[in-house]
Amino acid sequence: MTIRIGNAPCSWGVEFANDPRNPDWRHVLRDCAAAGYTGIELGPVGYMPEDPATLAAALDENGLSLIGGVVFRPFHDPAAWDDVMDGALRTCRALQAHGAAHLVIIDSISARRAPTAGRADEAEQMDAAEWQAFRDRIMTVARMARDDFGLIPSLHPHAGGFVDFQAEVERILLETDPDTLKLCLDTGHCTYAGFDPVAFMARYRDRISYVHFKSTDPVVKTRVIENRTGFYDACGQGIFCNLSDGEVDFKAVRDLLRDTGYTGWCTVEQDCDPTLAGSPVADARANRDYLKTIGFD
Repeated sequence: MTIRIGNAPCSWGVEFANDPRNPDWRHVLRDCAAAGYTGIELGPVGYMPEDPATLAAALDENGLSLIGGVVFRPFHDPAAWDDVMDGALRTCRALQAHGAAHLVIIDSISARRAPTAGRADEAEQMDAAEWQAFRDRIMTVARMARDDFGLIPSLHPHAGGFVDFQAEVERILLETDPDTLKLCLDTGHCTYAGFDPVAFMARYRDRISYVHFKSTDPVVKTRVIENRTGFYDACGQGIFCNLSDGEVDFKAVRDLLRDTGYTGWCTVEQDCDPTLAGSPVADARANRDYLKTIGFD
């Protein structure tokens, strides 16, 4: 398989650019390379330097390629459109400057949906007009990324947002142009939302342009869903575990990617709280070693 394995700053607990708990970005690059990865995502725009020369030098020093970047903003909120576009434009510029390919679009966690993460039957739904406007905002960013910056825009379902559960993902894929909006399939967010990532990948293989490798601890998952635990608290409790320890069948993922001729990047993401016990670099190394044992060299 011609598949390259990367990692992302969220595996070091970096979710927001200005969080004072964030580790230094230089340390994350060094850790990522030391753990055996050859690529890394940008993380939230503003976390890594937006000056292209500064970041390019640091990437080169560590032998890393920039894979892509995530726009994790409230697409569900029309009043936040300026914030969404700010994040989208800055991320697109950074990715273009470094020759990265993937713009990942995520509707960030909504107060209306956060309590029902993992509870598809209870989740509040948008009405028809709200959904259409929401979808149009996603497509505006996708078209900009593709047409103005030459990027591959991909939608990433996410716990606590309005594209989370299988029916919602299928709906937006059905209603959008596959040449404009691809799918970034995150294996762990599938299991968090209660559906099988392998079966979903098989059904929508032609739409998938990028893959995030993540797994969930089934015991922690059951507990946080029952307790209506917030997403970031669930991360702190270890819902996203090492790939070898979770419920995602990565050998089946491997076989499916091989059978479909997938090439490009697969990026490990193990969202965590960096202030708690444990070692992000040790987990990153363990995940890389595990993937090598099952054929992701």
